[in-house]
Amino acid sequence: MAALVVTDGAVAAPLPGGLGPCVGSSCPGKYPPVNNQDYPGRDNGINVFVGGEFQVREAAAEAEGRVVVLGNFDMQKRSGASAIYNVGVAGVGSRVPPPDGADFLTTGGNVSVAAEQRLLAEDGVVRHAGTVTGTVTGTLVKDPDAAKPYVGLREDLQVASKCYAREGTTPRPATGTARNEGYRTLFTGDGKSALQVFTVDFDLTGATGGMQGIEFEGIPAGATILVNMVGAARTINTFTGDLNDQDPLNKLREKLLWNFPDATRVKIAGGAQFQGSVLVGEPGSTATVTAAGMNGRFFTTGSLVHSSEATGGGGQEFHAYPFTGDLPECGSTPTTTPSSSSSTSTSSSSSSTSPTTTSSSPTSSSSTTTSSSSTTTSSSTSTSSSPTSTSTSTSPTSTTSTSTAPTSTTSSSQPSSTTSSSTSSSATSSSPTSSSSSSSSATTSSSPTSSSSAPSSSSTSPTTSSSSSTTPGPGVTTYTTPGQPGATTPGGGPTDSGPLASTGSDIRGLLVSGGFLLLLGGALVALTIRSRRRES
Repeated sequence: MAALVVTDGAVAAPLPGGLGPCVGSSCPGKYPPVNNQDYPGRDNGINVFVGGEFQVREAAAEAEGRVVVLGNFDMQKRSGASAIYNVGVAGVGSRVPPPDGADFLTTGGNVSVAAEQRLLAEDGVVRHAGTVTGTVTGTLVKDPDAAKPYVGLREDLQVASKCYAREGTTPRPATGTARNEGYRTLFTGDGKSALQVFTVDFDLTGATGGMQGIEFEGIPAGATILVNMVGAARTINTFTGDLNDQDPLNKLREKLLWNFPDATRVKIAGGAQFQGSVLVGEPGSTATVTAAGMNGRFFTTGSLVHSSEATGGGGQEFHAYPFTGDLPECGSTPTTTPSSSSSTSTSSSSSSTSPTTTSSSPTSSSSTTTSSSSTTTSSSTSTSSSPTSTSTSTSPTSTTSTSTAPTSTTSSSQPSSTTSSSTSSSATSSSPTSSSSSSSSATTSSSPTSSSSAPSSSSTSPTTSSSSSTTPGPGVTTYTTPGQPGATTPGGGPTDSGPLASTGSDIRGLLVSGGFLLLLGGALVALTIRSRRRES
């Protein structure tokens, strides 16, 4: 298991793998309350991640946003309840679904739907490693490596969850207090810290296990709230949180994280629209969600049961809202979260990437056009040699061109402020006697704290050459197209800066030096002749 090391006093770190924020170039500026209106934007980030099994039971209704399950997805609702479960697009929610053609549901195991029930992934892809049983609406893609890009997230989330709760074996210092008063649990912050930390070793329920209110006070504007729910089993049963974003708790939603680092049994229940994102760190755990609505990301390393109470109403829903808080910085080898495994026509592909690639952008382009698992990438490879300089530029379309300039060496990257560039870093060396080559391939990377792509790097050396290349992730097909505009061929191009471009200036220097030597020699010869004539 990888170890996370806490950096003292450091805040402003994201969740592992770039999880949390909205992903893509179509994210809304502000998320609306729960509604059933037109889409205000699109989100290609993962809304629900399950490290074990995902079970749909009783009368649960839908999971908005992208859903990734490392194990099996099993739908078996009770008789008499609605026979439908939606993934990706929800009838009622934030109404910020994934792009059309993205992977709405990804499973590393089987997809099972009970007889006379239907799993709806309309306009999206269900990518599965195992078998499919029952009725599924959407594009089915059998992919043995469907969950491979996401496997590392399970361990990363487990370690992060422990790290958020403890510094080594010592509980993370709390900045405030939490007190269960029966009818409510009151969280009181210190009024100043950018990261408000609370440690809770009790259930958020009434005295007999019924619903109670959740209130926060003393929280500075814009602060991140980290609630560590410690213990082997924890329950939250609340009536706090509403549909119209009028409840004070709704205002904290995108900066609020409920962390369960130890629990093997987690339950979130109640008639409210539960606010904030959830992280369950124990891989052997089972989280049962019967709350009317979950508004935020839900990431569990264990299994998830989405259900309803046996004596209550149905229609339980996961709604896609981002987490944008700044958490304790825990250093580890990051796992890149691919935005999607769908095919796109640009290099800012929402496709599977190598799970060891470092995240570099909060978003990735999601102009998805098909449901296949391949990505078409256009790239160009060119070779240049110049005695003076090399200029390299990289654009989000993954077309890398190398050109020369008389006196400068520059490197530039041109990503969109809301779109993750998928080009990889390329290194270029220039030398009078060596050539450099660079190639790029389609990768997808995401990160919650930066909107710029990995820039190209440029180096100059008088005697060496360097090259760089990247390897596409699983299912990515790369096409190399030589001769793109801007490529420089030896001895040609707009500046005629081929390998012989500076020969004339070099010869002129030699001629001047040789002429001087000839004049000097002639003068010496003349002096010698005159001297001999005088002697004779």
